[in-house]
Amino acid sequence: MDEAEDQNTTTNRTKMKQKHNVTAEKLGIQISSGTLAGLAGGAVTISQGETSVFVSATAAATLRPGQDFFPLTVDYREKFTAAGRFPGGYFKREGKPTEKEVLTSRLCDRPLRPLFPKGFLNEVQVIGYLLSTDLENEGDILMVNGASAALMISDVPWNGPIGCVRLGQIDGEFVVNPTNEQMYDSTLDLIYVGNEKEMMMIEGSADQIPEDRFVEALEYAHEAIQEIIAAQRELAALCGKQKKEFELVKVPDDVLALCREITGNRMEDAIFADSKQERQVAVDAVKVEADKACEEKFGDDYDPDHVKMAFEVIQEEVYRDNILGKGKRADGRGPDDLREITCETGVLPRVHGSAIFTRGETQSLVLSTLGTSRDVQDLDGLTGGPTSKSFILHYNFPPFSVGEAGRFGFTGRREIGHGALAERSVLPVLPPEDEFPYAIRVVSEIMSSNGSTSMASVCGGSLALMDAGVPLSGHVAGISTGLVSEHDENGNISKHVVLTDIIGAEDHFGDMDFKVCGTRQGVTGFQLDLKIQGLPFDIAKEAVKQVTAARMKILDVMEASLPSHRKELREHAPRIETVKIDPEKIGALIGPGGKNIRRITEVTGANIDIDEDNSGKVRIYATNSEAMQRALDEIELMTGEIEAGKIYRGIVRGVKEFGAFVECLPGKEGLCHISELADFRVNKTEDICKLGDEIIVKCIGIDDKGRVKLSRRAAMEESKPAEDAESPAPSTEGSEEETEKAAEPVAS
Repeated sequence: MDEAEDQNTTTNRTKMKQKHNVTAEKLGIQISSGTLAGLAGGAVTISQGETSVFVSATAAATLRPGQDFFPLTVDYREKFTAAGRFPGGYFKREGKPTEKEVLTSRLCDRPLRPLFPKGFLNEVQVIGYLLSTDLENEGDILMVNGASAALMISDVPWNGPIGCVRLGQIDGEFVVNPTNEQMYDSTLDLIYVGNEKEMMMIEGSADQIPEDRFVEALEYAHEAIQEIIAAQRELAALCGKQKKEFELVKVPDDVLALCREITGNRMEDAIFADSKQERQVAVDAVKVEADKACEEKFGDDYDPDHVKMAFEVIQEEVYRDNILGKGKRADGRGPDDLREITCETGVLPRVHGSAIFTRGETQSLVLSTLGTSRDVQDLDGLTGGPTSKSFILHYNFPPFSVGEAGRFGFTGRREIGHGALAERSVLPVLPPEDEFPYAIRVVSEIMSSNGSTSMASVCGGSLALMDAGVPLSGHVAGISTGLVSEHDENGNISKHVVLTDIIGAEDHFGDMDFKVCGTRQGVTGFQLDLKIQGLPFDIAKEAVKQVTAARMKILDVMEASLPSHRKELREHAPRIETVKIDPEKIGALIGPGGKNIRRITEVTGANIDIDEDNSGKVRIYATNSEAMQRALDEIELMTGEIEAGKIYRGIVRGVKEFGAFVECLPGKEGLCHISELADFRVNKTEDICKLGDEIIVKCIGIDDKGRVKLSRRAAMEESKPAEDAESPAPSTEGSEEETEKAAEPVAS
């Protein structure tokens, strides 16, 4: 077998060939089906390079009794076998999903959901496994495309396909599906999902990219997905199953008619009450009447779920009709008006940084904490990319924030997703680690919620970091826009209104939630979710323009509250200093078995971290300035060099006829010649000092061979009070007493 044949054989082994195979050549993606998971509704393997993901899509044959929502479940799991590794832990088995797996599952779920038929409520499961990874190509993009392909060839009703790409920007040029290595140099991380004509979902971050360039990126990505969409249609033509007929759930006409009769104009009055709670109370009061009337009329056929569904329909109609027909929002604002905003900083006494950001009835209490390199979050790095991160933003959504009593303390997909969005939006303005070497954690506690809590977390997070003294390059603000639209008989949008700063009900009953974060210079984070089956680019551009204007207004308020970062860290914040030593001195600093560094830690109370890259960088962490200074002094003593002109308190390590050898620093000594022991003639070295004595000396020179010359005489003269400068020379008998009285020197 020649070399070319061998290479081809190797290449064939890296991709799983099934009965049916299609390829998106420009993207380097292959989709296969027909061999694995024959009993699933639809199943594919999708590969890029040597990264391969299996995805299945299956719908339940029957509807659950009383089902009133669409139970779509998307689960993505990364198997350790994909990277040739064992799972950690005692049981050597994959455990609960990681944060990355949860985020990938959410990423896939959001563009799939709007494309299922309205009223289709049978449970659907989409399950993805990472089968193989080359540590260069991520599995998230493959998961989305694989889910679309699996649904396309399945018997599940679904209005796809969709295509997904990641778009980077390197040296000013867009790059489609960059590798992990390329992403280190990218100023853009855009995940774009769309169909043939319109966008479906976007998510990502950017290094303050201008809005016009952001729109260019969206258009570029839309062109890039067309090849993968065409490949899916080709696969469906080869092996797609006939779609099953499923019963679609809708409100019975007679129930809906009776509820309309009961509510009359009262639903509009209820919806336009002053606050969220008042609106809910008013709607519930009308619903109680409708429940009673339906129970009396339909008797044994009465179903409370039907009334619940009817009220959803009626509320949606009232909200949308008022916005589209009258330009009237529930809280009385115009389409591009912001709710009232207030900001407070430094609200808690002992935390490192704190802020309260309030927008309307949405409020976030945000706390920031500074730590050391020991506090960074380790990442599993199963598919390549970063193995740790020093900035973490966590988001908590307790039940009291919406006036409810519910399960508390559980971190769900919502919390993980909202926290990740806020984190990547703030990350671009953080200082480099070599300038501000702290691990940073931000926690957003949602105090009350009526829409855009993730964006409140971004604004509050920026303020809390500034309050902690973190030198951000600028404030980051986030805002969400919504959409209410009408469609013509061809399914095209014929009328629409873009809404700035949407409340919870406008998100629930509207068509879009488009979140954009950024500074005055440009966009840092974004996320688009739809309830309709595509967003035209002209409306997307309108939303970007509207959200940019709103962001500038929010930044005005934030900057008025705290214009820049505080110049000093809070009293209780840790102190971190970075010093550089000779890499060859690291061993001496650590000592045998860590003896030296352990001693420094014990006597100073400071923690010391040494970079593992052999650069000689040493980071000192201390809770106060005194401990910091003592640690710095100890490190200098352990690793420093004797310098000309400095005074040292040393120990006599050798006594000779011609003078004494004095250890000034650990392992560093010099010769104090007998002529330099005192300011009078010394006949014998032992008359002045003995082995083991502690004396003060001054370095008066270092010759070409590195030999250190010391002087006790010069040190004593420099240490004498000015008034004793003319006093007679001391006797030999008084030399030790004189030394004791000399001021203690400081090695700087």
